[in-house]
Amino acid sequence: MSVHQQLDEALRRLEATMKATDMWKMPQPPVEAFDSEQPFCVDTMDLPQWLRFVFIARLDELIEAEAPLPDTCQVAPAAEVYLKQSQVKASTLLLVVKAIEEVDRVISEN
Repeated sequence: MSVHQQLDEALRRLEATMKATDMWKMPQPPVEAFDSEQPFCVDTMDLPQWLRFVFIARLDELIEAEAPLPDTCQVAPAAEVYLKQSQVKASTLLLVVKAIEEVDRVISEN
């Protein structure tokens, strides 16, 4: 299986996890929110918005184009901090962070 196929499967699991934990339904941020120069668009989006509309969307574009992937990915630690601060249920935190760790791993190990 190619790295692009592996990443696609990992992203679909992340999407399914976000849907199962009610982190998927949200309005799309305004266009100017995407112009943020801050990591994870922290000044214009909350983490679930960024995951859905930036992270997953951009990686999907790379998969579709079979373009080179980033050399490394370390989103899970930031997601864990955000989710802890948001006081989500421990089970939600574990599921979402685990799904993001899988994406990080696929990108970083290939």
